[in-house]
Amino acid sequence: MRVLLVEDDEPIAESLTRGLSRYGFEVRWVRTGEEALAADDFVLALVDLGLPDMDGLDVCRELRARGDVPIIVISARSDEVDRVVGLEIGADDYITKPFGVREVVARIRAVMRRAQPTLKEPAQEHGRLTIDRRGRRVHLDGAELELAPKEFDLLAFLAEEPGAVFTREQIMEAVWDENWFGPTKTLDVHVGVLRRKLGDAASLETVRGVGFRLVLA
Repeated sequence: MRVLLVEDDEPIAESLTRGLSRYGFEVRWVRTGEEALAADDFVLALVDLGLPDMDGLDVCRELRARGDVPIIVISARSDEVDRVVGLEIGADDYITKPFGVREVVARIRAVMRRAQPTLKEPAQEHGRLTIDRRGRRVHLDGAELELAPKEFDLLAFLAEEPGAVFTREQIMEAVWDENWFGPTKTLDVHVGVLRRKLGDAASLETVRGVGFRLVLA
């Protein structure tokens, strides 16, 4: 598996490259955002936010605009605002420095599992929504919605049983993997983004103290 590593700190990049290589990953290391945006032929991107030529968030935003390649942010910025912004623009995970190679590998594997198309029924009608699980596409009134990978996974999971209440723990385990390392705040972020994108076609209702349910229009 070829991984694009966007990191300007040479000691960190070299250590991470060696570590990932031991786990069978092929790492392409670039130091700048410009180099990252010129790269191709990779299946996942690890992006540092503190790059010398541009903000890593802008790199993530541009990569997401180009397609659904999984993106994991690696950053020394531990502020919740940076985490929320990173996830809202389409990053699939956010790792705060310092971190161990095994943690990064676990996050990569979890993200890639979630990014794989499922073998369920290719397309199902859910009110005004059509969810194509195999193609990982969602259409609203015939027009395709642009969803980040985790947004799709969250919607597809809740749509398996519209109206049913799923606990936060059930959702985190199903969508973010049972070994999710981060706070569940990421779930609230993705719910908020989905609500804006779905508009009045469906409602993601909060069941206080329990979790969420999808109610179709």
